[in-house]
Amino acid sequence: MQKIFMVDLDACTGCRICEVMCSFEKDEAVAPSRARIKILRLDDNGLDVPVVCQHCESPPCADVCPVHAIVKVEGKGVLLETERCVGCRACTLVCPYGAIQVDAATMKSMKCDTCGGDPACVRLCPKGALHYDSPEAINTLRRHGRMRAVVKQLVKSMEP
Repeated sequence: MQKIFMVDLDACTGCRICEVMCSFEKDEAVAPSRARIKILRLDDNGLDVPVVCQHCESPPCADVCPVHAIVKVEGKGVLLETERCVGCRACTLVCPYGAIQVDAATMKSMKCDTCGGDPACVRLCPKGALHYDSPEAINTLRRHGRMRAVVKQLVKSMEP
């Protein structure tokens, strides 16, 4: 069964530990610029938004890749075969999440591969803002989050 990512925006503090751990996991170096997850800071809203490949059901990045370097693998998600990539950047233009970057050293694309099914960013997020689980488990988390928000509003409305 394919797992999916979920981000809890209320929990993300923008600490960027996910970027550090991703770069270390993938490149054995602390180099957040090489991370496959990025924190997008929305200053106007005071939000920090982790941006990561969502492993689309019908990935547009795979559709536009002229050398078929991006493939959807059942149970593993959307994977990039870096050695096949020619650096055309078509995938970066069509990704609806902006989750594919270009490696400045190789000029080839790079994206999240879920660390083989156990993403370091999820495992090591100190606030639990990142989740990677079955669609059913993610839906349960979302429902609980909505219920917490409703209860908070209720409690707030009852305060004198």
